[in-house]
Amino acid sequence: MKSLLLSRQAIRRISLSSSKTQPFSRNFSAATPSSIPPSDRHLRTYDEPIRRPISSSLTRHFHSTRESRLSSSSSQIHDDEEEEEEEEEEDGTTNEFLSRFVWIMRGKVSEAFPDSDKKTVDGMLLLIVEKVVDEIERGGFNKVGSAPPSSPSSEFSDDLWATIWEVSNTVLKDMEKERKKEKMKMYVQSPEVMEMCRFAGEIGIRGDLLRELRFKWAREKMEEAEFQESLEQMRDLDTSIRDQEEEGEESVVDTEEVQPRSISLPKRKGKFKYKIYGLELSDAKWGEVADKIHEAEEEADWREAKPVTGKCKLVMEKLESLEEKDDPSGLIAEWVELLEPQRVDWIALLDHLREANTNAYLKVAEHVLDDKSFRASISDYSKLIHLHAKEQHTEDVERILKKMSQNGIFPDISIATALIHMYSKSGNLERATEAFESLKGYGLRPDKKIYSSMIMGYVNAGKPKLGERLMRDMDARDMKCSDEVYMAMLRAFAQTGDADGAAAIFTSMQLDFKDTNCFEGYSLLVEACGRAGKAEKAKINFDQMRARGFKPDDKCIANMIRAYKRENSLDKALRLLLQLEKDGIELGVVTHTVLVDWMANLGLIEEAEQLLVKISQLGEAPPFELQVSLCYMYSTARNEKKTLQALGVLEAKKDQMGPNEFERVITGLKMGGFEKDARRMFKHMEARKFLPSDRLKIDMGASPSFGTTGYSRVRR
Repeated sequence: MKSLLLSRQAIRRISLSSSKTQPFSRNFSAATPSSIPPSDRHLRTYDEPIRRPISSSLTRHFHSTRESRLSSSSSQIHDDEEEEEEEEEEDGTTNEFLSRFVWIMRGKVSEAFPDSDKKTVDGMLLLIVEKVVDEIERGGFNKVGSAPPSSPSSEFSDDLWATIWEVSNTVLKDMEKERKKEKMKMYVQSPEVMEMCRFAGEIGIRGDLLRELRFKWAREKMEEAEFQESLEQMRDLDTSIRDQEEEGEESVVDTEEVQPRSISLPKRKGKFKYKIYGLELSDAKWGEVADKIHEAEEEADWREAKPVTGKCKLVMEKLESLEEKDDPSGLIAEWVELLEPQRVDWIALLDHLREANTNAYLKVAEHVLDDKSFRASISDYSKLIHLHAKEQHTEDVERILKKMSQNGIFPDISIATALIHMYSKSGNLERATEAFESLKGYGLRPDKKIYSSMIMGYVNAGKPKLGERLMRDMDARDMKCSDEVYMAMLRAFAQTGDADGAAAIFTSMQLDFKDTNCFEGYSLLVEACGRAGKAEKAKINFDQMRARGFKPDDKCIANMIRAYKRENSLDKALRLLLQLEKDGIELGVVTHTVLVDWMANLGLIEEAEQLLVKISQLGEAPPFELQVSLCYMYSTARNEKKTLQALGVLEAKKDQMGPNEFERVITGLKMGGFEKDARRMFKHMEARKFLPSDRLKIDMGASPSFGTTGYSRVRR
């Protein structure tokens, strides 16, 4: 072959002489300039351009949708202009393929021959590219991804040809990916996809979810178009075969390229059902929604806002300077009279006020909702509700919701979500539950943020059991609560003294998070068991906490002592205190306060007063509960002076007292014979609208029906 620089015999000789080198290196060992016969060096230079294939079909590969093929063209173009365009297109595709191929192959050649200069590498690449071009002309490249055939020529070894085949497939795959990427851009901007995105935005789908759906719809449209193109190609092939049969011509088709003669598609049964993350879109009501959207688009005002000058501008400046107590009604009426605004003018005014004065914006925006020229939509109400809900302005939100209902507009998904967050933070559990159920009524599943807000609402309302039910619902839907929600639930169970609930939450927390062996978690478990009177469980958690290397604080020790107090296990409490003292852990004010209360119940006044001395030596302010214990202790001991002294402190801070504190003080005063003082404290309890126990009502001479109306049933 004159087109090649080497003969077969030269290749064989050099291959045998370099058999110890790597396979890939042997492929090029004969291609160096030193091995080229002097008689052949003048035949070709490295700058000579590579000839283009006469009938390359690379273009056909890049316009195929199902598989990538490089085959020769079977039809001739009779029109000169079409032939020139076809040749230009083939030239561009072939040049792109060869450019990518040479760029990748150069790296592999340079890696195999690190000591060769650029001119030598170019010579090697020239030989390889010529052979690739010859193979393209003969249709040697069949299908991308198939196994490489044996070398078509003895000039290249099987290892070298396998490398060439691998690089060629890589280039074809990359070009196919870029083709699909460019095609995808066209479908992303198609009218059908944009219309579906607008519809999804109207029903409350935004952000990353909307972006994901947009690309999904574009990909489906592209696949559908490619499928239709493949059907057209099959139909054309079937028609050509039939025409040839009618004319009596015989056609030979390779077994790998046989196309089906008849094409049949499965029949569809029923109606299409479209769902977006649980939202059923096949219902007839969504057709009405789509009609309303089209009507709104037709009624949209695309005009520009009127210029604001003269007196109208002065009025706008006055609106910007409005204070929180000012009423904007007069200025708005004057502005309307001067400008005669349409919706676009109102929007321009609101945008200007929002940047200048937020309070003025909220007032004016709420006022214009009733103006007919503004033509308020649900999005206008939603903006205001979100702003007020973020600042916890419950009254303003409810006022806007009332306007919505009066105008026949019902809250959408976005508004329901904002209401859940607001009512949960404010503790209005009833309204939060109502908004939560309305959100489910829209057919959507609440997300993690909504669940977390509802759980925190139940925690703030003192109903952790209902919050635990929502956590189980989240677990069934493969959602995990955050560690903040877990700790809030644990605190709620600890405050209510529900040891079983606290243990269940702590176990779930350990399953969801690896780092749950924290000090606060064990401390809350001890507190829950202590309030429940389960001293053994409290001691187990207390010992586990210490085994983990945590040092118990004053509050944790106090909870442990409180657990022993509920069981009246003074000996166990003393052993625990001695062990802590031996370990170098000092007791604080809270623990001493619990001990004082225990001594007061037992009537051990001297021991309690010794503890009071230790509390004063610590230099910290004693908690309020200490005064309740002292009043009860001295009143039952009939020590009038100290009883009145402690009672005076309690009456000065009666707003801090709960129903349990009131009942204990009144009971102690009754037992000590301080009848007048007990009556006075009972009146304070009535003023706070706390519900006394039946025993206290009997002791105070009240009727059994006392407190059943007009009193809060909140118990601490």
